[in-house]
Amino acid sequence: MTIAATIAAPQAQLDDIWSTAKRAAALFALLFLAACQSVIPKGGQAPDGPPPVESPDPGNVVLSDGDRHRVALLLPVSGADGDVGQSIANATTLALLDTRNTNIRMTTYDTALGVDAAVKKAVADGNKLILGPLRSDDVLAVANVAKPAGVPMISFSNDVGSAGPNVFLLGHLPSQSIDRVVKYAKAQGYTRFGGIVPKSVYGQRALSNMTNSVRAAGGALVSVQEIDGSTVSIDAAAKKLNAAGVIDAVLIADNGRVAIATVPALRKAGLSSAKVLGTDLWNIDASVAANPMLRGAWFASVSDAMFRQYADKYRARFGRAPSRLSSLGYDSVLLVARVAQSWKVGTRFPVNRLTDPDGFIGIDGAFRFAANGMSERMLEVQEVQAGKYVTVDAAPRGFAPAK
Repeated sequence: MTIAATIAAPQAQLDDIWSTAKRAAALFALLFLAACQSVIPKGGQAPDGPPPVESPDPGNVVLSDGDRHRVALLLPVSGADGDVGQSIANATTLALLDTRNTNIRMTTYDTALGVDAAVKKAVADGNKLILGPLRSDDVLAVANVAKPAGVPMISFSNDVGSAGPNVFLLGHLPSQSIDRVVKYAKAQGYTRFGGIVPKSVYGQRALSNMTNSVRAAGGALVSVQEIDGSTVSIDAAAKKLNAAGVIDAVLIADNGRVAIATVPALRKAGLSSAKVLGTDLWNIDASVAANPMLRGAWFASVSDAMFRQYADKYRARFGRAPSRLSSLGYDSVLLVARVAQSWKVGTRFPVNRLTDPDGFIGIDGAFRFAANGMSERMLEVQEVQAGKYVTVDAAPRGFAPAK
C-alpha cells in the first residue's frame, strides 16, 4: 500500500467516528487509505539545555499563541538516547502534518541536558500538557514539577511504578504482553510453564505477572529462574529449569539479546521441545527474527500492520527508518488532536477525557487509559519465522467493559 505525503479527513468525520474505539479504528484505516519501540537505558544529565525547539506549523500557517494549545514534548534529542528521542519527536511532527492540525503548538525540550531544567522551562512557558519523558527514571522528576502546577503528563515510559493521577503511561506494559502470550499458549495445549527473568525490578514484576497469568489461565508454574545476563548465569538457570520437572513452555521475560543467548542453553540442558515464549521487547529487536534458534517462538505485541505503512511514510520524509518506539509519539498527537477539538485554548487540559472507556486508536492499535494512569492495549500473538514476525492470533476487536 502506497502512502502519500499527507493524511487528512474532514473535522466532521472525526467528531462522528472517534466516539468509540471501533469507530476510531475505522477512521485511522481510512486516513491511511486516503493517503496511499521499560527498557530505555539510564544516562547522565547536565544542568542546562539548549533553547526549546518548536515544531513548525502544519502548512506554514501563522497563528498567535492565543489561538493554539501549548503542549511540551520532553525527550532526549541528544546524548545516548538521542536517536530514539529524535525519532519520537519526528513522529509527532509527522502526525501534526498528517492531521493538518493548526491549533496545537508543540515545543521540544531536551531532557538529556537536564530533565529538571527541561520541565521547569516547559511549565514556565505555559504548556498545559506534557508528552514524555522517555526514561522511567525521569518520570518522577518531571511529575514533581508538573503535578503541583496542574500540568498532566502522558509519558512514553512503561514503568508501572511511575503511573498515577495525572501521570499516564503510553508505553507498552510488559504485564499485558506476558498475560496475552501465556493465555494463548495455554489455549494451544501448553500447561506446564517455566520462566527466565532478569535480576532487576523489571524481572520481579515479570515474575509476579507470570505467576498471576499462569494461575488465571489454569496452568502450572513449575519454576522461574533469575539471571544476570551472563553465560554462566543463563546456563545455570537452564539446568535448574530442566531439573524442576516437566516443562512444555518457557517464557523468557527479557530482551532479544538475552533470548538469543538463552534458547541454546535451554536446548542443551534438556528442554529440547519446550515452546519458547517472549514479550513485546522482542518486537523492537530485529536480531530476534534473524536468529534461527528462535524460529517458532511466540510473543505478544501490538500489531505491526499500521506501523509498516507509517514507517514508509516516515522514511520518505526524514530519510531514515523510524525507531519502533516512535509510534508512541505519533499516537500521542492523534490523541491530543482528538481531545483538542473540545479543549478551550488557555484552559487546563481536560484530563477526564483521557479515561474514555471506549478508548483511542493509533498506529499501535486501540488503547485506553485507566484512572490510575495505566494503559490497556489490544495485543496480538506473533510467531518468529525466518527473518520476519507473522501474526498467529489477531488482536481482539474491542475492549471488555472497564472494571
